Amino acid sequence: QGQLVESGGGSVQEGESLKLSCEASTTTFRSFAMAWFRRGPKNEREFVAGISWNGVMVDYADTVKGRFTISRDNDKKTLWLEMVKLMPEDTGVYYCAESTLAVPHVEERHYDQWGQGTQVTVSS
Repeated sequence: QGQLVESGGGSVQEGESLKLSCEASTTTFRSFAMAWFRRGPKNEREFVAGISWNGVMVDYADTVKGRFTISRDNDKKTLWLEMVKLMPEDTGVYYCAESTLAVPHVEERHYDQWGQGTQVTVSS
């Protein structure tokens, strides 16, 4: 089925920006929703942002609304997460995931393909 590969993570100071990328080699990318999750101190994957198959519908966690922007290009089979005004609370491993549905949902169970993650560290 291919794979998802995240990149773009790094260590930044509070208030700075990062842009994450997820390159997909799956055959189903253009048909389904995609999302970004993160694993922070809670040690559970937390929904961050999701986008429908065609990029029309987007969802964001309340904690990132106004600061993060999710986008996709189905021709390039790439998903992005633009993050600005980063805060220490944003620290964690960020994963891209492909859904079994056409529109995003916050529950992890709706995603059956996952990348290995990319580390984002935000220092005070």
